[in-house]
This record gives sequence, C-alpha cells and structure tokens, in this order.
Amino acid sequence: MSALVIAGGGLAAQRCYDRPVTILSAEPVRPYDRPPLSKDALAGEADVAFRPRGWYAEHGIELRLDTPAVGLDPARREVIMGGLAGGLRVAYDDLLIATGARALMLPSLAPFANVQALRTLPDAERLRAAVATGGPLAVVGAGLIGLEAAATAARAGIDVTVIEAAPRPLAGVLGPRAAAWLTARHRAAGVAVRLGTTVVAAHGDGAVEALELADGARVPCAHVLVGVGVRPAVDWVAGSGLDPTGIAVDGEGRTGLPHVFAAGDATGSGHWEAASRGGAAVAGALLGRAARPPAPPQFWTDQHGVRLVCVGNPRDARELGDLTSDTFELEHIRDGRVTAVLLANRPPSALRAARTRISDQSTIPERTAA
Repeated sequence: MSALVIAGGGLAAQRCYDRPVTILSAEPVRPYDRPPLSKDALAGEADVAFRPRGWYAEHGIELRLDTPAVGLDPARREVIMGGLAGGLRVAYDDLLIATGARALMLPSLAPFANVQALRTLPDAERLRAAVATGGPLAVVGAGLIGLEAAATAARAGIDVTVIEAAPRPLAGVLGPRAAAWLTARHRAAGVAVRLGTTVVAAHGDGAVEALELADGARVPCAHVLVGVGVRPAVDWVAGSGLDPTGIAVDGEGRTGLPHVFAAGDATGSGHWEAASRGGAAVAGALLGRAARPPAPPQFWTDQHGVRLVCVGNPRDARELGDLTSDTFELEHIRDGRVTAVLLANRPPSALRAARTRISDQSTIPERTAA
C-alpha cells in the first residue's frame, strides 16, 4: 500500500488514518487534545492523550516523537526531519500537513520569567503550578484560551484580572449582548475584566510584579498568561511552493502541490471543530469519497459551569433571544435569515435543530430583538 506521512500529531492528524501511516510529532509525548489544556488539564483533572499508550503500535502506525518536520521537498516527495532524526528524510506518497499553530507573544512581556502562553501540555503544567502558588494571575487577551483559563483559575480561588484591548470579549465571534452576558458571568465569579485597554508597561526585576494599563490602572500579578492569538506553524514549508504563513486548501484539504494536503491550524482554520472536520475531509479525499457540503462553522467553550456552543457566522447580525438564565438559545438574524445560533447548556438535539435553521435559506418573519 502507498505511504501516508502526517507532519504533526494534533487533532487533524487523528482524523486521517486510511493506510500505513507515519506521524512526525515535534513533542516528546504522544499526541493529545488541546482544548482541555485551559480547562480540565489546567485543573489537573484530565488525561488529554488522544489514544491509549500502545495504540499506535497496535494499529501499525509509526509514531516518531521529538521529530519535527523541518523541510519539504515536493519534487522528491520527501519530508526533512529534525530533532532526533535531524537531517534524515521520510518519503511519502501522500502528505498531510497538520503541524498546528504557535502562540503569539507580546514582545514587551517576553523577557519576563513569569510570563507564558498556553498552547502545549508543558504550558498547562507550568500554569497549573503557578496557580497552585495562589496568584494573582493576569490574563492578557479575552479570547477563548484566556477566558477559559481565567474561569479555571477563579474556580481554584485565585484572584484573576483579564485585560482586553477590544470593547468586549470574543469580539470576533460574539455579538454585543452575548459578550455582555459573558462579561457579567466572569465578574459574578470574581474575575476582574478590564475592556478597551492595553498593557503599556510591565514592572518588576526579571519577573512581572505589576502591569500598567493604558487607562492608568495598575494590575498586580504573580504570573501572566498571554492569549493574544496564534499563527500557523508552517514556516518549515518555505521554499516548497506553499505559503509559510498559512497554507491555502480547497474543501477537501488539497494544497497547490500534488499529493500534499493540509488541515487544522496549519491552514489558519482555528478552532477544534474545524481541525476535526479538516482531517476527516482529507481522509475522505484520500479514499476517493465524494466531498460533503461544507458544514457551518462552529466553536464551543466551557466557562463558569456553562457550555456555550456557537454554530454559524454571527457577524453583523441582530441577536434575538432571552439571556436571563444560564440556559438559552440566541439567534443571529441577517437579511431575514438565521446566520448563527449561540446555545448555552443546551442538549445535542438543540444543536442539530440550530444547524437545520441555518441551512434553511428561506426568509423568516421579521422579529424584534429582545
């Protein structure tokens, strides 16, 4: 059978086994799920590995740890390996690029010993150890990672301050009413949320003791988590003909190079659901299956005992729904159609119904926003 090489061990890679497989993983531990890193794993309550120990060998999959992909030679259909196999090459018949993303860091905070991002299992372990010392914790960035980590730390009794430059949290994916509801939820749990301001200075000798904000506030801290986004970890494809800042793909994960596919954060697609679907789409293409119609985008998050699931695109839409409890459905209406639904603590049947409403392109009767 032909050989499939997967560069990267993330979620997209776990959805694409259809033949003899070699997985190249830069990390020293077997592949694991990332969403729990800011939730259960941070609280020390989860085993995040995708597969049990020994599973890969039992299924004939060669898992090469501490072996990042460092170069791509498409003319010879070879991936150049680094780490323990530095300089060696592995040949492929088909290649899936699933090397994920790297967390961005604010240059002004990078030199300090108690500043970190949260992207890997060692990052989660480091943050868990910092939280165990009692805080206070400053979180720079009110995206999914920052807010989930803030909620987890607050649950552990830590004083947490979230600092966000935008006027509301998750500004790119939540409308004003939903964002206000989420902000209130954090504040009710004891998290200080400072919106519309930025860090202008860090005070401390080697370790940050306080952050100075543009609005004049001073935030004391024993540890700082920076969650200001990620960038695709695909610089290693430079010179191959692919874009080293993010790989463009079609609906089945095909790149501009023959026999080379990409999925997940390597394509800039973002959340867990997109990585899962991208890997599955590549598997379908490799098996010759007809492409399925693209599903509406979706993300989920757990914060302060509430599971939020957003399906569809809520941008530039009116929000309709009652947010007076921790269980609700908030519709987003644009041009008379449901473009997204935000669900809080709702069952799977509600999610399926929301997808149906979004797929229905008929115009709905005009309603008034709550």
